[in-house]
Order: sequence, then structure tokens, then C-alpha cells
Amino acid sequence: MNKVIVLTGAGGVLCSTLAMALAKQGNRIAVLDLRKEAADKVADEINASGGTAIGVMANVLEKDSLEAAKKIVNDTFGKVDILLNGAGGNHPLGTTSNPFLELEDLANKTEGFKTFFDLDPKGIEFTFNLNFLGTLIPTQVFATDMVGRDECSVLNISSMNAFTPLTKIPAYSGAKAAVSNFTQWLAVHFSKVGIRVNALAPGFFLTDQNRTLLTNTDGSLTQRGQQIIDQTPMGRYGEPEDLIGTTLWLCGEGAKFVTGVVVPIDGGFLAYSGV
Repeated sequence: MNKVIVLTGAGGVLCSTLAMALAKQGNRIAVLDLRKEAADKVADEINASGGTAIGVMANVLEKDSLEAAKKIVNDTFGKVDILLNGAGGNHPLGTTSNPFLELEDLANKTEGFKTFFDLDPKGIEFTFNLNFLGTLIPTQVFATDMVGRDECSVLNISSMNAFTPLTKIPAYSGAKAAVSNFTQWLAVHFSKVGIRVNALAPGFFLTDQNRTLLTNTDGSLTQRGQQIIDQTPMGRYGEPEDLIGTTLWLCGEGAKFVTGVVVPIDGGFLAYSGV
């Protein structure tokens, strides 16, 4: 492909896997992460395997930080062709303790127990900012390189729960729904200047963020983890490599007439009614 590709949040498990896969296609990769050491580690692995990459620190919520990162990328590789917005996450202050509100919950004074009425606006704000503004602001910065050029695109990371919200995580579900909506809006907005905009919607992948929620210390599944497997027709969690094929397609020439789509990669979770 020989493109200059920027990935945010690329120090994490999923996006680092995508960075390595895109590097193997001959692309020059800018690994952006809030943690410089994590970005450098991924870039070093790519370079050690024969690819071309740099690690760059960037805060996706600070435009000045992103502008500084863009200058490094431009000075090193030239103009950006593809942006993959991978930064995101949830916050416990925007998460309820139970999936359903029961009358007795209103009298529960256990420290840390949260009903809908106890959700902290700051936690919800953090989650929306990280997922939505953390997609919008990097696009404002890096897509300026793409306007009017051929074969440029933006790939966002939404979520399966943007289609059907999961229990307990209203902030994260709502924020990812905003990412999906923004993907469609931006695809239309950029349609006359040659920039395609699409999104991946991963289902359940075991990551550092959700591992303790879905698995016990002995590796067995928690109740919620088992519920997920029972609701997933393919009967397993996703593996980072499961995202590669769709990513290469949406970033490549084979998808040059594809824009504004959000592709679930979820083992059939979204399609299954439970019956």
C-alpha cells in the first residue's frame, strides 16, 4: 500500500496488532499513544520485524499535542494518508453496579455501589470526551493532509454496543453510538474531497481494560463473561487478529467505493436474539 498511516491509542492490544499488520503491507506507521513508552515499544517491534514506524506521544483530547505529533509525522514520513482513531475506553464512574435497578438498590449504602442515580457526570464526561472528542479532534488535525488527494481515509473504532447498548455501561455505549453517528456524518461531509470514513465495531475482545470484568484470576469466566459467550453464536471472544482483515479491506483500494459503514466484528453477537 505504501501509505503513511497514523494510529491513535496504538500502544494498546488491539491497535498495536493493527499497526503491525498495516506495517507488513509496506506502510509507514506512526504509533501514537498517550504513553510514549508504549508507543515506542510497538514501533520498535515493527522496525525489528522489517517495517517502518515511529512512536509519538499524543493526547487525543489536546489539539496542540496532536498538532505537535502531526509535525513529527510530516517531518519523518510526509503527508498522512490514513488515520485510524483507536483511542477510547470507559470509566467506572459512568458504570452502574447492577444491570437492572431493583427497589432494594435505593437503600444500598455499600461503598462504591452505584445505581443510575449515583452516576458521576464527571465520569460520563470523561468517557464521552475520550471516545467522541478523541475521535473528532485527531480527525480535525490529521485529515487536513488528506483533502483533495487520492486513496485517503479515516477509520474509526466504534463498538457492537453502539447498535444495542449493554447493561451497566450507559456512558460507553452512548459514546460509541456517537462515534458511529459521527462516522456516517463525516463520510457525507468529506465525500466531495476524496476522503472515505468508515468504522470497525468490535464485539467482545479480552483486553487489559475488561479482563478483570470478564475473567476470574484462575482464567475462568465471570458470570458476565459467560453471558457474553452464551450470546455469541461463534462461542468465543474475539482475538486481535480478527480485526485485521476488515481493517486492510477498509483501508485498501478494494474499498474505494465504501464509505459511511460501521462493520460489526463480533462473532454474531449483534445478529443473535438469544432464542
